[in-house]
Amino acid sequence: MNDILHTIQEALTEAGISTWRIQQNEVTSAELFFIRRRLDMRRMKETVKYPVTVYHAFTKDGKAYLGSSETTILPAQSKEEILTALREADYAASFVANPTYTLPEKLVCAPVEMPSDLSALPVEAAAMRMAEALFAADTDSRGFINSAEIFAVKTSSHLLTSWGTDAAYTKYGVRGEFVVQCKEPEDVEIYHNFAYDSLQCGALTALAKNALAQVADRAAAKMALPSGAYRLILSDKHLEELLSYFTSRTSVQMVYPGYSPWKVGSDVQGTLDGGEPIQLMLHATLPFSPEGIPMQDRTAIENGTVCLLHGDARLSSYLGVPATGTYRAIQCGNGTVSFASMKEEPYLYPVTFSDFQMDPMNGHFGGEIRLAYYFDGKQTHIITGGSVNGSITDCAGQLRFSLERYDSESYHGPFAVSIPNVKVAGTV
Repeated sequence: MNDILHTIQEALTEAGISTWRIQQNEVTSAELFFIRRRLDMRRMKETVKYPVTVYHAFTKDGKAYLGSSETTILPAQSKEEILTALREADYAASFVANPTYTLPEKLVCAPVEMPSDLSALPVEAAAMRMAEALFAADTDSRGFINSAEIFAVKTSSHLLTSWGTDAAYTKYGVRGEFVVQCKEPEDVEIYHNFAYDSLQCGALTALAKNALAQVADRAAAKMALPSGAYRLILSDKHLEELLSYFTSRTSVQMVYPGYSPWKVGSDVQGTLDGGEPIQLMLHATLPFSPEGIPMQDRTAIENGTVCLLHGDARLSSYLGVPATGTYRAIQCGNGTVSFASMKEEPYLYPVTFSDFQMDPMNGHFGGEIRLAYYFDGKQTHIITGGSVNGSITDCAGQLRFSLERYDSESYHGPFAVSIPNVKVAGTV
C-alpha cells in the first residue's frame, strides 16, 4: 500500500467514517495532435487520482437510510486537506436520504491485466502505430484528412473498501477523432471518432478510407429526397445507438423509477413480422465495477425476451435482483442476411447525421441527414438534407441484421440493420 492510500485510510478513521470505498486510478497516456499529416503537438501525461466514496448511515422518522458522497483526493494534498475533504463528503452524505441497501460482497483477487496486444507497446508507440494506420488511408485525390487527435492510454486501478475488498486491474485502449474535408464542388468537413481496446490498425484504415469517400460524396450531394416512408438501413455506430434502447430499458436505472416496465420474461419485440428475435449480451470490459462487483459477459435479451436486469448495487438491492455492475459495451448475436442483399430493393441509407439519437424513454430515434444513399429501385442518388423520425416500438419485430460484423470498444455485432417503413421528412 502506498503512502497516500495509508494517509487516506488514517484520515477516514480520524473523521469517524467507518464505511468507505477508495479507488486509486493511475493513467499513462500519449496524445498526438495532427494538422494534415504534420504532427503539431505530442503530449505525454501521467496522472494519479483517488476517488473516495464515503457512506453515512442514519435514521429519519423511524426509517433507515444510507447516504453516500464522493470526493477526489490528489497526491499533492496534505493530511489536513484530505481530512477536510473527507469530513465535507461525510456531511454531504448525511443529507442523501437513500433507503438503506446491501453493499457488494467483499472481493479479493490477484491483479488482472485485461488482454490486449496494446500491452506489448509503450503508449507513445501505440499512438504512433494508430496514426500511421489513419494516414495510410489519406490517398483519395478528392479529399483529405484535415486534422486528427489520437490518444493511447494505460489505466491501472486499485480498489479498496472498508468491508474488505482488495482488487486491481490494468486496461489498455486507443481512441481519437479526425476531420475529413473535400473542397470541390462544395467545401465540406465531416467529423469522425473511434475507440478500440486493441491495436485495430486495419479497422482504422478502413474507417478513414470510407470517411474520405463519403466526404467526397457529401460535397456533391443534392437536396433531392422526397418525404415519405422508407426502408431504412443503419450501420456501425448508428446501429449501436439504436440497440442502446434495449440495454437502457433493461437497466435498473430505468426499471426502478418506473420509466421502463420491463422485467425478466418481458417480450421486447411483440409479434415478429419478418424480423429476427433479438440476441443481446452485456460485454464486460472490466473485471469488476467501481463498486467491486465482479463483471462477466451476461445475456440481457435472448430470442426477444428479457433475461436479466442489470446495474449498480443500490437500485438492484431495491428491486431484489443481483447487482451486476454497470456495463459500457454490448454484443449482438443477430445476423441473417448479407449487406449486399439489403441493398437489392429500394432503401435509404444515411451514413452521416448531424446528431443521430435514440430516446430510451419513448423509443423515438432519428436525426438530420448530412449524407445518405437513396436507391429508388433503378439508380442510387447521393443526397443530403431531410431527417429521420422513427420509433423502435413500431418496428422492433421487423429488424433484420447483416451477416457482416462491426467491432469497436463498446459494440460487437452486425454491421447493419434493415428497418421497413420509417418516416422521413424530405427536402422536396
